[in-house]
Amino acid sequence: MTAIDRSSPVSVVGTGTMGQGIAQVALVAGHPVRLYDTVPGRAKTAADAITARLDRLVEKGRLSATDRDAATARLGAAESLAELAGSGLVIEAILEQLDVKQRLFSELEGIVSDDCLLATNTSSLSVTAIGGALRVPGRFVGLHFFNPAPLLPLVEVISGFATDESAATRAQATAKAWGKTPVRCADTPGFIVNRIARPFYAEALRVYEERAADPATIDAVLRECGGFRMGPFELTDLIGQDVNEAVTRSVWESFFQDPKFTPSLAQRRLVESGRLGRKSGRGWYAYADGAERPEPSTEPACDAPDTVAIQGDLGPAEPLRAMLTEAGITVLDHESDQPDDFIALPHGAALILTDGTVATGHPVGQYIHFDLALDYRTCTRIALAPGADVDPRDLRAAIGLFQRLGKRVSVIGDVPGMIVARTVAMLVDFAADAVSRGVASAEDIDTAMRLGVNYPRGPWEWSEELGPDWARNLLLAMEFIHPGGRYGASLALQRQANLHEKRSRP
Repeated sequence: MTAIDRSSPVSVVGTGTMGQGIAQVALVAGHPVRLYDTVPGRAKTAADAITARLDRLVEKGRLSATDRDAATARLGAAESLAELAGSGLVIEAILEQLDVKQRLFSELEGIVSDDCLLATNTSSLSVTAIGGALRVPGRFVGLHFFNPAPLLPLVEVISGFATDESAATRAQATAKAWGKTPVRCADTPGFIVNRIARPFYAEALRVYEERAADPATIDAVLRECGGFRMGPFELTDLIGQDVNEAVTRSVWESFFQDPKFTPSLAQRRLVESGRLGRKSGRGWYAYADGAERPEPSTEPACDAPDTVAIQGDLGPAEPLRAMLTEAGITVLDHESDQPDDFIALPHGAALILTDGTVATGHPVGQYIHFDLALDYRTCTRIALAPGADVDPRDLRAAIGLFQRLGKRVSVIGDVPGMIVARTVAMLVDFAADAVSRGVASAEDIDTAMRLGVNYPRGPWEWSEELGPDWARNLLLAMEFIHPGGRYGASLALQRQANLHEKRSRP
């Protein structure tokens, strides 16, 4: 792979936030950079803004004054597209309208040479469709930077249907030479991050719509138990509810209304009400001066039993066995006719890691489900979902057990897969499906999800940790309760699970 030579000019069309950020990245990497915008004077204003940001980097000691002066000397504003002739790379960051982008690149083809790489920073449109009208579509790629471009390392390099491999590898090498972490992706709705991330928002919204928990509690469980940097409600408030909902709807429609990508009615109503998040002063949370942030539901202190019994292997929750012993609780072995592995509570209830079923009315006994944790030792909160028929004394005992382990406890409604587990299972399924369809490699998907949206693990890392059969089984149970295809395990995940089970047999 050979990156574009640093002496080759890079031109950026569109001088909004993203355009300025991309231009700054190319400039600091050593390229001459030309800015162009259809609005007279805006390119010059953008160049001044970039120069001011470079000045601030010098003040913070992140850039030398010599490098700043050299960079600003390479920065220029173009008054017409014709001034972009001689560019080695042109990146557009303009309005997200297909016809507007197509006209721009068709016009650019008459200006730049045939070996000039053309790239779009689109986050929602088809790279194939944008480049479809070009005379030389093979040199057209997607270069999707994440905002703010100077700070975030991830760049999705998207190959359209007609993109030449040499163009994609050149774009990848260029992004890497700029200090970014490029991942390769086929042209698919949402690319990698916006495709794979949909369940993170969708499952939280589904739990909310089913009135199992409020936004503050769901956010807290995903942060403090699942290890995510932000919860989905606070994150969509930051992104903008209208923006997040539009991406969800775009991906859903692009997949011909596949039920796995179905948008949320609750989020649609939030957008219709004008509660768009931080930018409007209110979304799921209020942001006016003095507004109080709602607290997650947290149970008061309960007594833990001195002794519990455990039947079988707790699977991903097996660390709890040693943790209970270390906390001074006597742990006995338990045997019964019940098929599941669980912690037996004093009054007959079974405390069991959620498996995608509901706890209420379980045919073999009283059940309390607890959620999946990224790490049971280090997590600070756990969610419990008791069946409606559970003895209240056992619910208090379950709360007390986890409190003895140093965890805050949130009791939520009895929904299948609870919060973290259903989210992780869906992420694993989406990733398996994407790899099997040639969207991206497993490694690039994990990299994209860690760097693009700060996930504590990539979906494939979770799959390797938990086993693909864990995700498949949980989703099959959820699909039985919620038929219609949303939770149907993909063919790829089912194949992986079958192979895993076969290899695990003695």
